[in-house]
Amino acid sequence: MAEIVLETERLVLRTIDESDAQLQFDILNTPKVMEHLGGVKELHEIETKHAKTMAWFAQEGFGFMMMIEKATGELVGHAGLKKVDHPHAKNPGDFEIGWLVREDRWRHGYANEAMRAIIDWAFTRHDASFLVALTSERNVPSWRFMEKIGMVRRTDLDFDDPNFAPEDNPTIQYSLTREQWEQQTCTDRA
Repeated sequence: MAEIVLETERLVLRTIDESDAQLQFDILNTPKVMEHLGGVKELHEIETKHAKTMAWFAQEGFGFMMMIEKATGELVGHAGLKKVDHPHAKNPGDFEIGWLVREDRWRHGYANEAMRAIIDWAFTRHDASFLVALTSERNVPSWRFMEKIGMVRRTDLDFDDPNFAPEDNPTIQYSLTREQWEQQTCTDRA
């Protein structure tokens, strides 16, 4: 059974359960949403990722969560925290944040709202010293958002992903340190 992990003004972020694979397949698995993530996935691929996330929560106390809009009860995306586990990454085991928002909710501030809560959660509850986020240079909205939330480009962590098309390589990373987050938090409160 899904549990609420975080709440924001407009969102509930809850754990993923087995029934969510079909929901994600139906709502988030579109060519536009998945364009920079290797394309549309088969249902069994989403089920595998969800099983992995459920295992992370059981073992580590964190993972990716479903973003539910409070006003409607609808799925608007998923977002969360995990460890870098890509076989070609130069930084396996680092804390990684990520998000995915359904197309009809783009530019409504949901990613920003969810990620700010997840970043706070990562630094306060999971004692992360820094966080990374992965994308491609071609995915301009993604890396611009990373910059908006205070992340800094880390060219030393770029790597090629053979599962992605040449135009989506290399995979690039941004990072946010605890110190940068603390400075932002102090500035936001002032």
